[in-house]
Amino acid sequence: MAWVNENYAVLQDSYLFSQVAHKVADYAASHPETKIIRLGIGDVTLPLAPVVVEAMQKAVAEMGVKESFRGYGPEQGYDFLHKALVKYYADFGVSLESSEIFISDGAKSDCGNITDLFDDANVILVPDPVYPVYLDTNIMRGRQIVFMQGSPDNDFLPMPDASVKADIIYLCSPNNPTGAAYSRAQLKEWVAYARQQDAVILYDAAYEAFIEDPSLPRSIFTIEGAKECAIELCSLSKTAGFTGTRCGYTVVPLELKRKTRTGKELSLNKMWLRRQTTKFNGVPYIVQRGAEAVFTPEGQRQCRENLAYYKENARLIGAALDEKGILYYGGKNSPYIWMQCPDNMKSWEFFDYLLEKLGIVGTPGSGFGTMGEGWFRLTAFASREATQEAVERFRKCL
Repeated sequence: MAWVNENYAVLQDSYLFSQVAHKVADYAASHPETKIIRLGIGDVTLPLAPVVVEAMQKAVAEMGVKESFRGYGPEQGYDFLHKALVKYYADFGVSLESSEIFISDGAKSDCGNITDLFDDANVILVPDPVYPVYLDTNIMRGRQIVFMQGSPDNDFLPMPDASVKADIIYLCSPNNPTGAAYSRAQLKEWVAYARQQDAVILYDAAYEAFIEDPSLPRSIFTIEGAKECAIELCSLSKTAGFTGTRCGYTVVPLELKRKTRTGKELSLNKMWLRRQTTKFNGVPYIVQRGAEAVFTPEGQRQCRENLAYYKENARLIGAALDEKGILYYGGKNSPYIWMQCPDNMKSWEFFDYLLEKLGIVGTPGSGFGTMGEGWFRLTAFASREATQEAVERFRKCL
């Protein structure tokens, strides 16, 4: 008999965003006259930057000519994209070796796959509220999970507790779902805690490009000592609109080493290289040429224009909530608005209210953990017209 992984029986029956999609589909089918505004799932709506499209078109043409055709590429990514990322990091004060960068099909994949490097006996520390992938991928491995609570008392930025023993620590800044971002001083505390615990921080920096405040770190590697205790996972999905194009990158420092349970010291950089060359065939050449264009001066200018568009959407939503006196986090340095449900509503109760009364879709905070109950996530990725209409509906009915 082929035994299956019983840890899957512990998981919720469906992924949070699948639940949302099913409820919206049912509502739309029974109310075809309603114009539904989707501020739920964090998918972009603006097209790729022109410089990216041009680079990809050129790469497609190369693939159609024998002399420039390319087959299998390096699993860790082409040198040209590595060089672009080394320069990008240098622009905000982080020095990287090309061999520390691994190109992937997105941060979500790497968040799940990175668990291959760690023994299942490790204690996992995750924030609550939490991006479901951090939690579910470790439930799948049967690992012990400890939660650190985010709340208004700590501005949804939980800090280390010396009495808590942890081996793997998940941090996300700017945070999904709360939009809160750690300060440099706060990250210094986390790095010190990880080094004291001999732990590893898995730092999700997928939204670093939304940071406007120059005092906020855009990489954990701006903190001294972080290369000895942290892995950084990044994505072009929101930075450059690659949600349908799929490209991200993970930084595993050469200095990062840990021991096996038998005492053998291993380089996590070499482990990840071994894992990727075994289980991953790399990101397509065409996509990587598009990603390279993102990091050119013109690519950065064009992508920042798109980011500014989404940031203005966030500002409009935040202004409407301010008018109504509704407490929220994020909306600045982040594409997410984490709002308190009005009138003491529960998260799914407010979801139903917004959908049925206003025709607006968001994401119930309880889907991100117990500390998300009574909270609700809105995104700034809709069109300007849809965002403005949603804001008007908020003003009239909330």
